[in-house]
Amino acid sequence: MSVALPRLGLGTAPIGNLFAEVSERDAAATVAAAAAVGMTYFDTAPRYGHGVAEDRLGRALADSSADGTAHGAAGRAADGAVISTKAGWLLRPGERVVTDWTERGLRESLESSLGRLRRPAVDVLFLHDPDDFGEEIRRTGYPAARRIRGEGLAGAIGFGMNHCEPLAAYVAEFEPDVVLIAGRFSLLDHDALTTLLPLCAKTGTTVVVGGVFNTGLLADPRPGAMFHYRETPPDVLARARRCGEICAEFGVPLAAAAVRFPYLHPAVGSVVVGCRSAEEVRANAAAARTEIPPELWHRLAAEGFVPPELLEA
Repeated sequence: MSVALPRLGLGTAPIGNLFAEVSERDAAATVAAAAAVGMTYFDTAPRYGHGVAEDRLGRALADSSADGTAHGAAGRAADGAVISTKAGWLLRPGERVVTDWTERGLRESLESSLGRLRRPAVDVLFLHDPDDFGEEIRRTGYPAARRIRGEGLAGAIGFGMNHCEPLAAYVAEFEPDVVLIAGRFSLLDHDALTTLLPLCAKTGTTVVVGGVFNTGLLADPRPGAMFHYRETPPDVLARARRCGEICAEFGVPLAAAAVRFPYLHPAVGSVVVGCRSAEEVRANAAAARTEIPPELWHRLAAEGFVPPELLEA
């Protein structure tokens, strides 16, 4: 079945101190700002900061919900928050994580997440990066996830991954409710269009796209920016800058085109953007509202940033 999710969501890895420390105050302000601008879908995971992101998200939403009059729209939106988290990796002391795709392991993971999130259930449970664990997923992981969904502890289930080929294989075998693909459907990376997105359109599987800035490069294409979690190669940096130049000709920020790009495919139901401050939340929300002239998409297609078939409908 397809899943209806808010079109824009907050990715919480940054408030779990990904790449840089974020203060408790800034993390709470980030969540409150997201709720205030209507970004009411929140994607998180135990591995984001070894539980830190889930705990901060749960605390911020609980505080906003408990004092809706003080927080205004943020408090009201927090009451209707849509949350996805992930399972398959258990947190252990000393920042260690261990894989566990057994039913007991998945339930332990989810129970811990629900405690940090201060919630009785989540809207979506993703099996997190099971790239090399096909046999475990078939034997115990996905059957357990179905039972968890059946008990109402998760409204929908699926897979959250960084690589399209194994994710497409899982979609073909299990037809999950929803999948999250990170970094593989952007202005600089069209890998998801090869197999994953057409397959999800056929099966009715909702797609959430993360990593639209490719680890920051498409938000700010400067020397030292990261691409796919590594230092950006010179040729990729040049491509990102060229993309920005074309957008500037039309008066459109590169970040706006990056956020809006995934919606060109009908299988994409939601985009999640990672933010570490209230300022970033407001900037990304504004980017998502930016109207993109059709002429810009065609110019970007002419230089290879947009697959032409996305513009044929």
